[in-house]
Amino acid sequence: MNTGTKITAFAVVLAASFGTAYGVGAALDPVRTPAAGANAPGAAHAHDAAGEASAAPPAGGLAISEAGYTLDLLTPHIASDRPAELRFLIRGADGRPLTSYRLAHEKELHLILASRDLTGYRHLHPARAADGTWSTAVSLPRAGDYRVFADFTPAVKDSRNLTLGADLSVAGDHRPTAPAPASRTATVDGYTVTLGGALRPGAERELRLTVAKDGREVTDLQPYLGAYGHLVALRAGDLAYLHVHPGGAPGDGDTAPGPHVSFDATAPSAGAYRLFFDFKHQGTVRTAAFTVTAGPGDGHPDADTGSGAGGHGH
Repeated sequence: MNTGTKITAFAVVLAASFGTAYGVGAALDPVRTPAAGANAPGAAHAHDAAGEASAAPPAGGLAISEAGYTLDLLTPHIASDRPAELRFLIRGADGRPLTSYRLAHEKELHLILASRDLTGYRHLHPARAADGTWSTAVSLPRAGDYRVFADFTPAVKDSRNLTLGADLSVAGDHRPTAPAPASRTATVDGYTVTLGGALRPGAERELRLTVAKDGREVTDLQPYLGAYGHLVALRAGDLAYLHVHPGGAPGDGDTAPGPHVSFDATAPSAGAYRLFFDFKHQGTVRTAAFTVTAGPGDGHPDADTGSGAGGHGH
């Protein structure tokens, strides 16, 4: 995924940045108690002079073919709760497997698996054989219908980032799960991640994620695939997709390793969205998930801040 230019998604435009450099005390104590006003929105992001709604790009991940490339899922069926190998190809317009990719965040291709009810999620990085066949080990505990997203950029002149999608059937005892309710706080492995801001159809707004552990903000997030945080957003119903990264980078002298990770977002339509936020701390990657509703007046105090992070979209 190409930071600063990569957007092929479902009509969300995201840009990201972290807070400014933290002080000596934070460096000595990388997990600190939140101060009053720590979650206050940042400076306004001027996406246009009059603050008018941003135009949304077309949705991504809804088609199996785009721009002459096709996702050929060689393993369309697997069994639930059993180790399996997922194999696929990216074919060009001539039908031949694509074997040349541009690196994006340390990988040639990012693979996302999500269940149709948005309760199951995997962010994987498969290996590519010389003949162009991609493969990765996977085990999905729940049966049901899943969507596979291949996020990549061909190493071809003037090529752009693409997100192709295909359906995966996971056999087993399928018990449908009700959609997760709207949430502003997620807990995982003792971490609490709080979401501030709101999505607005056709208008850019800031989403700010704050990471804490045992009530203290985490200020020593670790680099994961060249960034401090990754965000995947899926629209409920059709699973339109966007994978984004923050605009800053570890070691750039300007990007702090937490506790705040900010993204600018433009929703393509009113409705429910599921956000999956990946972050790394103490050597382990964890995922915090949120359900948000895009629409006027969702009742959240940060809904209409209009603030942005001023970073780069992915």
